[in-house]
Amino acid sequence: MSAARPPVPTLVLLIVALLLVLCGATLAHGSGAPPTCVDDTQVMPATIAEPMAAAEVQATPAMPRLHKQMANGYKDVPISPRRRPDGGKWRIGYVASGVHPNYQRTMRVIVDGLQALGWLRIAPIPEGLTDGEIWRFIAANTRSDVLEFVGDGCWIAGNFDNDRRPAMRQAIAYRLREQHDIDLVIAMGTLAGQDMMALGAPVPTIVASTSDAIAANIVKNAKDSGLENLFVHTYPERYARQLRLFHDTVPFKTLGLVYENTREGRVFSAVDAIERLASELGFTLVRCDARAQGLDPDTVTNNVVACYREVSAQVDAVYVTTHIGITPLNVGRVAQVLREAKVPSFSMHGAEDVRNGILMSLAQSDHTALGLFFAEAIARVFNGAKPRQLRQIWRDPATIALNLETARVIGFDPPVDVLLAADEVYETR
Repeated sequence: MSAARPPVPTLVLLIVALLLVLCGATLAHGSGAPPTCVDDTQVMPATIAEPMAAAEVQATPAMPRLHKQMANGYKDVPISPRRRPDGGKWRIGYVASGVHPNYQRTMRVIVDGLQALGWLRIAPIPEGLTDGEIWRFIAANTRSDVLEFVGDGCWIAGNFDNDRRPAMRQAIAYRLREQHDIDLVIAMGTLAGQDMMALGAPVPTIVASTSDAIAANIVKNAKDSGLENLFVHTYPERYARQLRLFHDTVPFKTLGLVYENTREGRVFSAVDAIERLASELGFTLVRCDARAQGLDPDTVTNNVVACYREVSAQVDAVYVTTHIGITPLNVGRVAQVLREAKVPSFSMHGAEDVRNGILMSLAQSDHTALGLFFAEAIARVFNGAKPRQLRQIWRDPATIALNLETARVIGFDPPVDVLLAADEVYETR
């Protein structure tokens, strides 16, 4: 005998329940499963994911001797640790444009800054972790009476994958507006900042590590984010400062520029700012479009290297800009191409590229101050300040990084004043 069919009302209820489950999953995760911290990494080793024993947690470091308050708009608001008004812990989430060494470094120094201010204790974050692993380590190992990092409150858009961003935004919006279990978001990178701005910053949002927040339309201007819950680090004239130094050191008439010729690619590489300075200083740009969107990492890297090889044969100097195809693991390939062409080069990214063979850049040997800048902004928000009313502008106390081996290979004799001003000098690659 066949099994009896359930009554019609029961069938209807079952169908409705199934639809609600499916709709909830779609709202929470978006179509095609939105990016999470798991998507960009391998599974985290159990030894890292397990919380540290109390004895392994390092003591809170003393405040740096030269520390002064960084986020100093709202100085009457304290930076001392405190709980939420309801007595609970503040809960922090994370959104990233993709996977990038800058994001890893910035997240590390933000945690260091919060530790220096007394908001948490944590064991040293191991080296060699991916972006997602770093977040999960922080979430599992933070010891604090006042805040926590939400382990699953983390979204990373793969390898800067625009196709995944709509689902990611939908998932973030649902989590923030429906679940109410995240009090503040750290948004890392230009795309993440754009996504949180597009959502209207439903909770206080701290945007870090952008190429040009103004050109990317994340903020209204350098001093005003435009949204009550939005705080964005801005650094006006950052790239003009770099290029003026490079032009003073190497009076080039033609400059090579490699970037992906998309709206996002132009922002990452600060193309608008470079074009303005080219007009002002009277040099010509020789460009190459290194395609990246939707391509596998090896193809992207090969496109970048091919572009640098192409422009290096036509110019007096090359400005190595931010591009998702350039990482600490492969920037040496770009540096070798430029060495072989005997072309002076300047890195937008910083001293790490100089260590790997680029001729020069502006160096920031100590990122402690940057971490304190963001940590104080977070502390003031948790003490009642509006993110929009905090001071957003902060300039790196940077000096010159110079690779003398590259200078020797390309036949470049650095001016004496550059040698004297160089804080980081590399003899070999």
